[in-house]
Amino acid sequence: MSYNLNTQCCGMHEVCEKESLRAAQEDIEYYEDEELDRFRGRTAYSEEEVEEFREVLYTMRTDEVPGWLHSLELRRIDLPNELKDEVLLIVGDQTQ
Repeated sequence: MSYNLNTQCCGMHEVCEKESLRAAQEDIEYYEDEELDRFRGRTAYSEEEVEEFREVLYTMRTDEVPGWLHSLELRRIDLPNELKDEVLLIVGDQTQ
């Protein structure tokens, strides 16, 4: 699952500078989750680390979740796979 909002993405995230240029142009909004910055560049998480993400997710308003996902993207923090279905349900409920 990708949360990349850039429709012009080349698909080569490791070498493409479009994403970093885009991030530099946008202000990053934090959701009282600065501690998650230490996960930048990580793709796998322990159960305890997944719970840290889950705690942030369930302490925010549901209408803040899309913005939070965008914030994580700009900060180059991957959402744990264990939470992707939960996030889809929350975001999907908003569109109904």
